[in-house]
Amino acid sequence: MKWRVAVWFLLPAFLLYTVFTVYPLVSALADSFWRWRGTARGGFAGVDNFTSLFTTFPLNQQLWPAFWHTMAFFAGTMVVQNTFGLLIAVLLFELPAARRFLRTVYTVPYLIGGLVVGYLWSLLLSPTFGPVNAGLDAAGLGSLARPWLGDPATALPVVILVNAWQYIGFPILLFGAALAGLPPEYGEAARVDGAGAWQRFRKVTLPLLLPAIGVVSILTFIGSMNTFELVYSLSGAQGNQPTGPGGATDVLGLIFYRVAFQEGGSNAIGQSSALAALLFLFTFGIAVVANRVVRRREATLW
Repeated sequence: MKWRVAVWFLLPAFLLYTVFTVYPLVSALADSFWRWRGTARGGFAGVDNFTSLFTTFPLNQQLWPAFWHTMAFFAGTMVVQNTFGLLIAVLLFELPAARRFLRTVYTVPYLIGGLVVGYLWSLLLSPTFGPVNAGLDAAGLGSLARPWLGDPATALPVVILVNAWQYIGFPILLFGAALAGLPPEYGEAARVDGAGAWQRFRKVTLPLLLPAIGVVSILTFIGSMNTFELVYSLSGAQGNQPTGPGGATDVLGLIFYRVAFQEGGSNAIGQSSALAALLFLFTFGIAVVANRVVRRREATLW
């Protein structure tokens, strides 16, 4: 009887997940093996749609740079979030009085859509009327002012920092929960043995937090591989604004958007579905392997 009740409670979520997640994935994979004439399916293409991604101009010149930009986007975001997110979480753990308020403050940007955040920062970083360059001028640092999103040297790092700023609240929450769940006797034993605060953190707390760091890194990887809204709002569909950095912020999400809606031609559905399938398989495969590594590491700790 209990299992029947559980089934009825799980059935709505299962149906929603199947309709809006599983079915689109299976449908995109099936579409990638056919030729398309607009929205009409043509003959069986086999792997032609996949090979065309790497052999057809301009995709063959855009795909690999976009892939490495995406990996750099992930690496930069992961470093910022794991470093500053953990630092802030530790500080908040030591400040119980202001913990709830500050956690809310750091989490608010995470709740705002990527398009809104991107357009907001594009105004802040505007080289003509943005307050960032105006503040540098007012502080006597006008030589540092620049078109942040228009300079190839700064465009991608700026996008990475904006993305890390938006999502840093989530790792703070995860790290805070992990810190609260650590056995206090380990730290007390290290304190009795004469270990200082930094030694206790490096030798006791940090190793116990490695599973949480691994989870944050995996989720950051998945989010980075699917990033689109923020980069689109900051740099446009071409990875650059009209006066921008010439594709310096081109990522795989923008490639998919252009193939599906701008440059794919009559076979846009086939090529974009092939790209989506490859992106899913790569992301899923890396996430599964990384999750197994994290689980094994977690098992050795306890």
